[in-house]
Amino acid sequence: MNKIMKKSIFLAALVLMSTVCFAQKNPATKKAKSYIMSETPDFGAARAAIAEALETEPTAETYYWAGMIGYKQLERENINQMMGQAVDVHAAGAAVEESYEYWLKADELAQVPVLNKKGVEVPTDPKMRGNVSKKMLEYYKQQELVKYGVALNESRDFAGAYKAFKMHLDIPELAMMQNDKLQKDMPRDTTYIQYKYYAAIFAIQSEMHPEAIILLEQLKDGEYEGISTNQFLFQEYMNVKDTVKAVETLQAAVVRFPQEPWFLQNLINHYIFSGQEQTAIDYLAQAIEREPNVAQYHLIKGNLDENQGNYETALADFDAALALDPTMADAMAGKGRVYYNQAVKLNEAAAMIQDNKEYKKALEEMNEVFKKSLPFFEKAHEMAPEERSYIQTLKGLYYRFGNEAKENEMREKLENL
Repeated sequence: MNKIMKKSIFLAALVLMSTVCFAQKNPATKKAKSYIMSETPDFGAARAAIAEALETEPTAETYYWAGMIGYKQLERENINQMMGQAVDVHAAGAAVEESYEYWLKADELAQVPVLNKKGVEVPTDPKMRGNVSKKMLEYYKQQELVKYGVALNESRDFAGAYKAFKMHLDIPELAMMQNDKLQKDMPRDTTYIQYKYYAAIFAIQSEMHPEAIILLEQLKDGEYEGISTNQFLFQEYMNVKDTVKAVETLQAAVVRFPQEPWFLQNLINHYIFSGQEQTAIDYLAQAIEREPNVAQYHLIKGNLDENQGNYETALADFDAALALDPTMADAMAGKGRVYYNQAVKLNEAAAMIQDNKEYKKALEEMNEVFKKSLPFFEKAHEMAPEERSYIQTLKGLYYRFGNEAKENEMREKLENL
């Protein structure tokens, strides 16, 4: 046999050996596969076998079959459901999460570049991404992780519900899903936005404030639950003590939702409690100029003017609020409070008077002002009969004026609230 022929046979043997070695499978992986493919699958045994395989051969293919265990377990649960048998929703959902995470690792390892025969970098396993992405699309379209998240929420496992919903939301963003055909099957429609909102709520309930903020920031400019989204976002920034972002959220929301006084109230409260009352007044004046027919703005301005001792202006503010909304009990009570607090100040001043005649005159003047407050609180109580503060104030006024029957009536109402 000449040297050329010997060399050819030797090279052919190497190729054959290489092919045989490549075709060989990890025995533990084979065992795991056989456990899940049998008519009576043993998922516990499959997981034990694949754990051994991952120790000895942590390749993309091994991770793929590790993921297939959870996939097949879900498949079995779905068959049970179709046959009217009991379904373990939590076991099925945990299996989905398990397979999801294994397949992410399989895709990662499959994309590690190697040199082909031409010296060009190619993925280690070019077919893996297609196989995994099909399974991920199936999970997404069947909403398997959403189902699991709903079950976890019902069990009050809010952190688990957040994780399940977030995994579902992440599927369209995965690198393996970035082609036009797959993206067409995963529209970011209203349902997708709703799921993102629910995920944010689960994060809030779990006190996962940074995670909630990320989701709420993505939602804040949208139409779905715009008001509550921005309210939650403000509160979450306050929870992480980011006052700057919290105030920015309020400022933007005041402009976007002028009909919702919650934002303006909190913004003004921020300026008041941070010692910036003039800023609060200026901000409110701008709001009234922009939306003069929002009764709540006039109510808030009345409260601020009252706090500053601008009683006549406060009364005018409350009148403006009532002209726009005659049922606004707070504005009616605000008018009563202006007179009530003026009377309290007159009482304090009377206590300093030494001359008995002047003292009696001061008390009479004080009582007249208290009497002015009474009809406004009575009207406010009619508008909001369950408001405790109105009843409490009326009880004190009836006592002052010696109306025992009315005083007892208010006392009984307080006891029954």
